[in-house]
Amino acid sequence: MRRYLSVLLLLLISLGAFAGDNNWLEKLKTEIDRKNTYDKTKEYKLRRLKMQLSSAPAQNADRQFTICSQIYEEYKAYQYDSASVYVNRMQVLGNRLNDRSKQYYSKVKTAFILLSSGMFKEAFDNVKGIDARYLDDSARFEYYSVLTRANYDVATYDNDRNFSPRYNAEANRYIDSAIAISKPNSYNKLYLTGYKNLKNKQYAAAEAVFLNLLKTHQLDKHEFAIVASTLSDLYISTGRNSKSIDLLAQAAVADVQSSTKETVALFWLAQQLYKNGDSKNAYAFIQQAMADAEFYGARQRQFQISTVLPIVAAQELNDSEKARTRFLIYLVVITVLASLIVLFAIILFKQLKKVQAKEKIIEDKNRELESINEKLLEDARIKEDYIGYFFNAISGYILKLEKLKHSIDTKLSIKKYDDIQITINKINIKKEREDLFYTFDHVFLRIFPNFITAFNALLPEKEQIWPKEHEVLTTDLRIFALMRLGISDPEAVANILEYSEKTIYVYKMRIKAKALIHGEEFDQRIMAIKAVDTPK
Repeated sequence: MRRYLSVLLLLLISLGAFAGDNNWLEKLKTEIDRKNTYDKTKEYKLRRLKMQLSSAPAQNADRQFTICSQIYEEYKAYQYDSASVYVNRMQVLGNRLNDRSKQYYSKVKTAFILLSSGMFKEAFDNVKGIDARYLDDSARFEYYSVLTRANYDVATYDNDRNFSPRYNAEANRYIDSAIAISKPNSYNKLYLTGYKNLKNKQYAAAEAVFLNLLKTHQLDKHEFAIVASTLSDLYISTGRNSKSIDLLAQAAVADVQSSTKETVALFWLAQQLYKNGDSKNAYAFIQQAMADAEFYGARQRQFQISTVLPIVAAQELNDSEKARTRFLIYLVVITVLASLIVLFAIILFKQLKKVQAKEKIIEDKNRELESINEKLLEDARIKEDYIGYFFNAISGYILKLEKLKHSIDTKLSIKKYDDIQITINKINIKKEREDLFYTFDHVFLRIFPNFITAFNALLPEKEQIWPKEHEVLTTDLRIFALMRLGISDPEAVANILEYSEKTIYVYKMRIKAKALIHGEEFDQRIMAIKAVDTPK
């Protein structure tokens, strides 16, 4: 029985393990379920900015340009089409103001979303002709960053020996320029330094920079997601997949919380989970990654995901079928074990019932023996007290008879016959009987001190019988006292009390007629009055 239970426990544990032990992914799943809440916050912020734009004076193009730039910043990682609308308005406003710095700045912004959408040629075309001298340091940094990303992305996309090195060299040149104009120890400077090290396979230096950023800098959610995703890419490149999965999950959480739709974290996470054999979570996350890419309008990202999605979906279907089969096997095994347990339980229940029945018999017998023992002890006590009493009484009567005989013999010898009659007349039979009853009553109440109280409890208050001051027991009480001692024969009771049997019967019936309980139950209650072992 114990062996079967152990097997069942092991199976349940294995089922729990099969259900999944990637508890660290639960946070990401919870946040994905709440993404509509975060998106509503984003939309609310956008509505407020659009209201500010609509209320800005038509002649104040500078104010409109500033608000359009703010709206663009909210849209640039959220939705390509809407970001494109507002960056185009920035271009128009820059042309109206005839401000070359604003015109070039708008082109840089346009190039960023073109890259995010996967339109590399259009991004390069857009930044052609920009004279960086007209840009301030912040705009120039963005300009160099866009060109850095564009060249690195094309190099990765080409992934060959002929063109990729050229694009990587261009990217290194632009990233050096971006680093050069960044503030010391700033997020921009440190991130681009680490990113360059990564792209040039200087993994140790890159890892040190990214870990420093995560530990010592106050990053916003979008910055954290970028650093965590980039560091995870480093871990993937160096074969530390478990670390990469953890970071990608954290980056994906940050992306969801910041309503970032132009993201790679979920897609990369799905790929790593698929490689680790977790097709269920991989399929769920890659579907969400595709939904984000479609929402943003990232054509290149949609193409990347669409090439992987069918493979992951097929594996998820295959794993689901295997899991269903395993579950059915477990279910059958558990059902068989459960049936065995039920069978054993039924057998044990029947055996237990038999044992309980025997225990009940033993318990009843024990109670019966206890009752008999109590009765025997009580009888022994009664006999002990009354035998002693009767020995004393008889000894007294023998002594009296001996004295009487000696007195009569003396008087006969001297022929004083009249004195004999006087001596006999001195014998008071009534007094002797009263003494006998008095002694009997005292001995009885010494054995049954609660008898009078218990007896009266069987009668209504008005009919209760209480001895007077000079009495110990009344005749009625004495009749039932004799019954309690086991003397229930009417003739024996009548002889002891010097009444006729009929009189004894009338006494008993009169008491029973007044009692609160009737018939044999009354007699049983009398016999149930307990003897109390009092000191002699």
